[in-house]
Amino acid sequence: MPQRRVVLIGVGGATCSGKTTLAKHLRSILPTSFIIHQDDFAPAQHLIPVHPVHGVQDWDAPAGAIDWARMGTFLRTVKETGEIPEDHKSHDHLNEQKDIPIDREVRDKWTARFQKICEEADRNGEELVWGILDGFLLYWHPDVFDPLDVRIYLRVPSAVLRQRRHERHGYHTAVQSDPEGSLWRDPPHYWEQIVYPAFIEAHKDVFVSQDVEHGEPGEKVPRLQVLESLDLSMSEVVDRVCRETASVVSGGEVAS
Repeated sequence: MPQRRVVLIGVGGATCSGKTTLAKHLRSILPTSFIIHQDDFAPAQHLIPVHPVHGVQDWDAPAGAIDWARMGTFLRTVKETGEIPEDHKSHDHLNEQKDIPIDREVRDKWTARFQKICEEADRNGEELVWGILDGFLLYWHPDVFDPLDVRIYLRVPSAVLRQRRHERHGYHTAVQSDPEGSLWRDPPHYWEQIVYPAFIEAHKDVFVSQDVEHGEPGEKVPRLQVLESLDLSMSEVVDRVCRETASVVSGGEVAS
């Protein structure tokens, strides 16, 4: 019986940077793959702290935005078993998702490439399983980013992020006991006062000179690949991430 090898691919970046769209394209390409949404590990709504200055619930400050102990345990289980625990519930299907297609040749090329990679692994006594993890705080806590084999960060200018966030009607938040979750809508000025300041604070140690918007990756998260995704089509983003993933799995550079 083949030995199971779980490859975890992290797709991080700010809210509305295209993480979930990219993750779903990867899932359609990678055989035996699944997505893990970091948002599903938010505490229940009544446990979210109130911002001390602005007086609204703060879903974005990293210390309270994610149940880190639960998420760390979950990832260790997935890494060991290659399976999502049966009691885990996701609310991503309730959220709006724009359809951003990719070129068929890109999809078909990498689908065939990864099929061959999996077949070769199987001949060598190894079963490859792919877990794709998306989240706005993937690179804050080492219990989350340490297990990641591939580490991708999508960077989008703040003005674009702000516009995309304001165009959304709300988010369904994770309540593990309720399959419908609960709908959160941003109060006025929530992006400017809460969301983006918390994102910058959470990521300043990831980049050289704490320059989240323009800096190169620092030492906190080794092997982090930053993609300036506004300058790339979704097809180009998928192509680059697939090439990086194939390179990590095969242990060497992979031609495009």
